[in-house]
Amino acid sequence: MNGHARLKPDISVIIVNYRTADLAIAAVESVLARAHGGRSVDVHLIDNGSAGDDGETLRAAHEAKQWDGRVTLHLESENHGFGRGNNVVLEALARRPDPPSYVFLLNPDARLDNEAIDILATFLDDTPSAAAAGASVVRPDGERVTAAFRFPGAASEFATACGLGFVSRLLRDSHVAMPADLSRQPVDWVTGAGFMMRFDALRQVGFFDPDFFLYFEETELLWRLRKTGHAIWYVPEARVVHVAGAATGMKGGRVQDRPQPGYWYDSWRLYHVKTRGRTGARLVALARLGGALVNVLQNGLRGRGATLPARFFPDFGRFVLTPLFLGDPLLARPDGKTVRAPR
Repeated sequence: MNGHARLKPDISVIIVNYRTADLAIAAVESVLARAHGGRSVDVHLIDNGSAGDDGETLRAAHEAKQWDGRVTLHLESENHGFGRGNNVVLEALARRPDPPSYVFLLNPDARLDNEAIDILATFLDDTPSAAAAGASVVRPDGERVTAAFRFPGAASEFATACGLGFVSRLLRDSHVAMPADLSRQPVDWVTGAGFMMRFDALRQVGFFDPDFFLYFEETELLWRLRKTGHAIWYVPEARVVHVAGAATGMKGGRVQDRPQPGYWYDSWRLYHVKTRGRTGARLVALARLGGALVNVLQNGLRGRGATLPARFFPDFGRFVLTPLFLGDPLLARPDGKTVRAPR
């Protein structure tokens, strides 16, 4: 760093793998292949207790590719999910006498498409009010997809569930997904596929909430960062390529050919309870339920099946409505299966 005009902060990259070892290796290589504007960058690759031989595959790659000194391998015995998996590394970084200035989270099925890390770090260097900055995302075929979002609410949930074009157009300003060709600007939150945060701001809000297993965890984290007065920016000049759904089988927050997993509904409920309170979460849940009923009715009148996830009503009732109205609204399954003991 001594050869540069100004002191550039160091950056830790975190990649959480689960059953995508080959893609995770490619993600690491995409980071090591870049110059990052001369910044000091280290990589932390964590395997979330993947079944099969992912751990050995990553260990072998670490040795064969001579990553020692540049990549730290964390082989966990259980699947922590996305947020807690990142927390394993974030808490280790917090114990260092010299924690990094920034952390860059990169999905295992994503890779750098340009000097995204330096672009985002330079933006944060120059924008003290921003706590996080997200990259634009392209598919392997070059298609640019949505990577910046609004926080979800009752209107967006109703519009999403009902599936009516005129309702969607009427409520366009509440759509969660923003246009894929969005220009650089502050937003509510950015995709977790590739984004950078100030480590001090992250430590101030306590890292990821461990109640979430998968989905909505980065949305909730960025909501907390926004609540402390920080801005979240979308910086499309930084680009990552993202396969999407390689580990979960989900795309755009929905599975393609089977019911959505229970942990998706758990995370949906937890997000709304933690950001809106129980009453607010109940209103949003009723909006989604109402939209789903409209979906069934309007498609039934046209002789078609509803465009809802398989088993939507029983799963929404079990994982969302019952805890919200009859039980513990903060019921959590941090491992995606086992109910957490009350605190």
